Amino acid sequence: MKIYIMTDMEGVCGVVSHDEWVTPQGRYYEEGKRLLTMEVNAAIDGFAAAGATEIFVADGHGYGGINNLLLDKRALYLRGPEPGPYPFILDETFDAMAWVGQHAKSGTEFAQMPHTGWFNVLDFRINGISVGEFGQMSLCGASLGVRSIFGAGDEAFTKEAAALVKGIETVSVKRGIMPGSGEQYSTDAYKERYNGAIHMHPNHACEQIRAGAERAMRRFAEDREQFELLKLQPPYRLEIKYRSDDKREAHTKHFEHPDSVIKLLNSSL
Repeated sequence: MKIYIMTDMEGVCGVVSHDEWVTPQGRYYEEGKRLLTMEVNAAIDGFAAAGATEIFVADGHGYGGINNLLLDKRALYLRGPEPGPYPFILDETFDAMAWVGQHAKSGTEFAQMPHTGWFNVLDFRINGISVGEFGQMSLCGASLGVRSIFGAGDEAFTKEAAALVKGIETVSVKRGIMPGSGEQYSTDAYKERYNGAIHMHPNHACEQIRAGAERAMRRFAEDREQFELLKLQPPYRLEIKYRSDDKREAHTKHFEHPDSVIKLLNSSL
């Protein structure tokens, strides 16, 4: 089995805030990378225990989030130009895909650092369905026949993933504390407001991720139909709405493409 793991940093247990933990100028950035790599290694161990033979780790955090020296040697590391192009080296040769360190989409209450691409985005819709970064890549995978089987991150993300992809195995490692969508806030105010969360211990998070990844892989090996393969009918339409302090005209953009979700997403970059 060949597995693709997409990673991000904001959904990692122990990553406390955006500017200090997930940006290169932040005082805890290297510690954040270490925590993410620990969680990824736990997922790798679980997938391997259940029969995965090839595991690729895509470093999906904009600034980079994986510490290569600490990454499990059974995995291969993927890092392409940022941003895009979709689908970040994912192709039809993969059997399944997973997420580690993922955050919820923009506007999600009780989420930590929820955003879609950046904090200036209010909503991101494909054919009328509101999706975040998870949904974008899951749709890319589905268009290639690759099923989404596992996701780890904050509790709000796990609920988002389960609502979009029926049957996906999820693990929550922390819980955001702020209610409301935050639509009324400026980009910077929104980014600061949703930093708070309640975290489990990172070692416990890794134990849970390992167990969840193994469960997902065993379920997939038994019957891959347990995991929904998303389907959207062309033509495809993408709508992006921005916060009021963003300078884009009318705070919305619309993109259309007749036959490809991947081409549609790339046209928005």
